[in-house]
Amino acid sequence: MEKITEKLLLEKGSPKTNKLEQIKTLNLSRLGLKAQDLPVRLLSSLQSLERWDLSGNRLQALPKNLKLPALRYLDLSDNQMEDVTTLESLSSLEELKMEDNLYITVSDNYKLMVLLPKLRIYNGKDVSANAHHLRGNYSEVLRTRIIALWEKSFALPDPITAEKLSTLETNFVNTARQQIKFGPSSVTDFTKWKVEIIAKEFLRSLTEPKKEPEISESIDKKDNCEISTPTKRKKTTSELDTNINLTPRKKLCTDPPASPVKDSPRKSSLRLKPLTQTSNIRMSPCKTSQPPSTPTRGQKRTETPRRASKVLQTKEDGAQIKQKEDVNKKDSKATKLQRDTDMLPTVTSCSKTQPVCLKPLHVLQCHSKQDNSEDFSTQLWACAFQPLPDSTGGGGGSRLVATCGGDSLCVIDCETGMVMKKYKVHGEEFFSLAWSTVLMSRGGGASAQHCSILAAGGKRGLVKLIHPRNNVAYGEFRASRKSLSVLRFNHQQGNFLFTGSYDNKIVMWDIGGVDSQYNFKVAQLLVLEISATPLHICLPPTSPGAHVLTACEDGLHCFNTQLSANNTTKSRSKEMEITFPIYEKEDKDHDYHTIDGLSFLTDDIVASKSYMHGSIYLWSWTRTKAQRPDKKSMTVCAVVLAELQWANTEIPYLALNTCPGQAYIVCGDDKGRLWTYHVTNLQKNSFQMGKPILPTEVLEWPAPVRKGLSQVEGPSINSVAMDPELHYLVALSDKNMVIVWKREESS
Repeated sequence: MEKITEKLLLEKGSPKTNKLEQIKTLNLSRLGLKAQDLPVRLLSSLQSLERWDLSGNRLQALPKNLKLPALRYLDLSDNQMEDVTTLESLSSLEELKMEDNLYITVSDNYKLMVLLPKLRIYNGKDVSANAHHLRGNYSEVLRTRIIALWEKSFALPDPITAEKLSTLETNFVNTARQQIKFGPSSVTDFTKWKVEIIAKEFLRSLTEPKKEPEISESIDKKDNCEISTPTKRKKTTSELDTNINLTPRKKLCTDPPASPVKDSPRKSSLRLKPLTQTSNIRMSPCKTSQPPSTPTRGQKRTETPRRASKVLQTKEDGAQIKQKEDVNKKDSKATKLQRDTDMLPTVTSCSKTQPVCLKPLHVLQCHSKQDNSEDFSTQLWACAFQPLPDSTGGGGGSRLVATCGGDSLCVIDCETGMVMKKYKVHGEEFFSLAWSTVLMSRGGGASAQHCSILAAGGKRGLVKLIHPRNNVAYGEFRASRKSLSVLRFNHQQGNFLFTGSYDNKIVMWDIGGVDSQYNFKVAQLLVLEISATPLHICLPPTSPGAHVLTACEDGLHCFNTQLSANNTTKSRSKEMEITFPIYEKEDKDHDYHTIDGLSFLTDDIVASKSYMHGSIYLWSWTRTKAQRPDKKSMTVCAVVLAELQWANTEIPYLALNTCPGQAYIVCGDDKGRLWTYHVTNLQKNSFQMGKPILPTEVLEWPAPVRKGLSQVEGPSINSVAMDPELHYLVALSDKNMVIVWKREESS
C-alpha cells in the first residue's frame, strides 16, 4: 500500500498540474487502501475533483467529513464497504458504483439513496424513474405512523428538563423502531434507521417549534432522494422466493426455464466417463464461476470472503493461513498434552460390519454458471443426505443428497444421477447447508405433520429456508452482516439452528415451524463469541442441547448452550479449548491450530484433523470434557485414542465426515482421492505405538473425461457425505464436480 501524499495525488490525478485544486480526475484503484489511509485534510484540497476511482481497495468505510464539493462520480466497486453513512458528506454525487461489496445489503442501498440527494446513476442503472415514487410516499408514511404513535402513547414532560427529554427520546425512538413496520422484510434495517431519524426530528420539532419548517424541509429533501434499488434487489421476500422456485429437474438439466433445448444435459458432449469404467458418468450443464478467494480457503478475515470474481490460488491461500498471528496459539505449548493408554472401545453397533466396496457411479456438473460446459472452476462447498423419517425404516430418503456451490443448491437422486430440484439465487454464493425436520400446521383442526426442510447460506449472510418436497423456498432471514461459513441443526430439536459467520460469531436460532401458507417466525436464542472464523459445528449426539463444539481457524472450542429460565443472557463465552499433541511440534513455519475437519463417529468418539498435520485424530469426548480446564488458558488436552494416516498436503478445508452406522470415516485430499477408514476396534495403546493407522482403502480419482477432450485431473475434495447405511458416498470438488460413489454388494 502506498502512502497517500500530495506527490502521489498529483501523479495519479489529471489534468497534469502542480496544484491539487486543479485536479478533476483521480485514480487510486487497487492500492490496498483502508479508511485510515485516506487523509481527510489533504483530500479535501481537491476542490475541483469531479471523478474519483477507489475500486479494488479494502475500504470498509470512507473517512467522515470528507468535503469534495465538485465530486460527481465515485467508483467504490470491489471493496469491503459496510458503513454507507460515511458517504453522506459527498452530497453532490450523481453517479456511484458499489458492485462487488459483499456486505452491502438492500437496506444499505436505500440508505445511499437517502443520503445522496443528487444520485441518479447507481451501479450503472438510471434510477430516476423509481426515485419519483419513493420520494413521495415512503418517508411520509413513516412520519404519519410516528406521529400516530406519539399521540397515542407519549407526551412531553412537565416541566421539560434535559434529563427528562433525553429519557423520553430514548423510549420514543426505541418504541418507534420496534413497532413501526413498512415495506418488505429485506429493508427492515433501512426502515428502522429511517424511523429513528424521523422520530428524533419530530421530537425536536415539538421542543423547538421555530425550527419546524427547517426540519420539514430537511425531511422532504431526504425523502426526495430515496431511490429504489436495482430490480434484482428490490423485491420482497415472497417475490424473491417465487423467482427461485424452479420446476423439479427430472434429468440432469440445470438450465433456467428459457434455456434452449440444445443445452440439454443429454448431449453426449456433456457426459463424462471414468477411465477405469465403461459405464457413463454424466455431467449436467455447467455454470462458470471462478474459485473464490474466500476465508474458507485460508484468507484472513480482513479480506473479502469467498468473492467469486477475485481468484486466489490454493497455494497462495495456504500461505495466508500460515501467517496467522501467534496469539491464536493460546499458550497450548505450555500444557503437556495427554495421550490415552486405554483401548479404543469397540463400536458396538458396527462390530459385525465389513469394509465396503465403493465404485464411482456419476460425475455431475449441476452447479455450473450460465450452463457453461467448460466450467471447471466453480467451487462446491457442502453436501448432506436427507435424513430418513423417524416413522419409517425405508430407504427412500437416504438416496437424496443436497449439494451447494456457486449461486445454486441442488437435490440429487444418487441412484439415477438426476437433479430433482435446483434453486438459484442471483448474486449469492452458497457455502453451507443443513437438513432438518420441523412441524407444518395444516389448519382446520388437522394435526400438524413433520416436513423435511433445507437451510442454506453463504456470502450474503442470509439463511434461505426451503421445502424441497413442495419445491418451495418459503423464506429467508439475515443471520449476519458477514458471510455465513457453516450451518448446523440440533438433531433432537429440529427447529434449533446454529449459524457460524465471518464476524467470528455462532448464533443459535429458533426457526419454529411453518403453517400451510409457509408463515414462520425466527428468534435469536444465543450468541457465542469466538476468536476466529468457525469452519465446522458439531453437537454431541447424546446431549445436543448442552454443548457445541466448533472447529475454527485458531483451534477447537467448546461452549455450553443449555437454555434455562434462570440464564437469560444471550451471549456466552467459551467453556474450554481442546488442544492436541501435534501442537507441541509447532514452529514459525507450522501452525496446526486450524481444525478443518470435525465429526462424531460414535456417541463418544470424535474424528478431527488439522490440514498440515497429515493425520486424523480419534479422541474421547466424555473423557476430554471431564477434565478441568487450565485456569489461565482454559485449555484441556484431548484424550487421544488413535491416529489415522492421511494425505500430506498444505491445502486447507478438505472436510472429513463419518458414517456412524457403518463405523466409517472418509476424508478427501487435494488429488481427488478419498481416504476411507473402517473403524470397529483398535489395538490397545494404538496411539502410543507411534505409527498412525493406515487407511482401509484409498479410492483413486475416477478420472472422468469429456468426449474429444483430455481427462480432468484430480481436484481438491472439499466435502464428503454418506447416507446412514453407506449405500452411497458423495464427494464435492473445487472443480465444479459432484462425484457419486455406490456401494457394491459382495457376492
